[in-house]
Amino acid sequence: MKIYKILKNTTVEGPGQRFCIWVQGCKKHCNGCFAKETWDFESGQYYSVEELYSLIKAQDNIEGVTFLGGEPFEQAKELSELSKMVKRKNLSVLCFTGYTLEELKLKKDRYINEFLSNIDLLIDGGFEQEHFDLSRPWVGSSNQRFIFLTDRYCENDLKKYKNKIELHLDYAGKIEINGMGDFAKLERDLCLQLSKNIVK
Repeated sequence: MKIYKILKNTTVEGPGQRFCIWVQGCKKHCNGCFAKETWDFESGQYYSVEELYSLIKAQDNIEGVTFLGGEPFEQAKELSELSKMVKRKNLSVLCFTGYTLEELKLKKDRYINEFLSNIDLLIDGGFEQEHFDLSRPWVGSSNQRFIFLTDRYCENDLKKYKNKIELHLDYAGKIEINGMGDFAKLERDLCLQLSKNIVK
């Protein structure tokens, strides 16, 4: 599988503490997308399904796994296998997709259908800048839907969560942000704050 990024423990990409996998490659190219660096199919790092599952198994304090992108359904075959293994461990599966559920079903693809059968919560629909909305957890535009494919979660569960972001600083001093928020405003505010710090 082509992977953009792995975050072994986060609380801002779905219910509870989660292991997150950002896949590499997306054909949708939504205007205003926050993750353009995940579009290129030639970038990213290769992992086998078994390698990813080993990393997931090593985390003993997570509620589930979240797949983001990029576009997870571009690698449906591999993710159908991985999600099946994840469900056997009694972990939940959440997946973001730029496609609608109806578009995915119309493809009549075996692996897409197998992947869907192992997803508890599907968040579908591409980001639409003209419908920017942060009133619901984990999503940035009002067109995106929460589709409960099993009874693991329900609409009431969403009320427990609000949009949040996390900042991670790596060993090279690079700041990475994940979660959902007004990233343009955050960038402006951070630059302003950095300028103030330099002046001081």
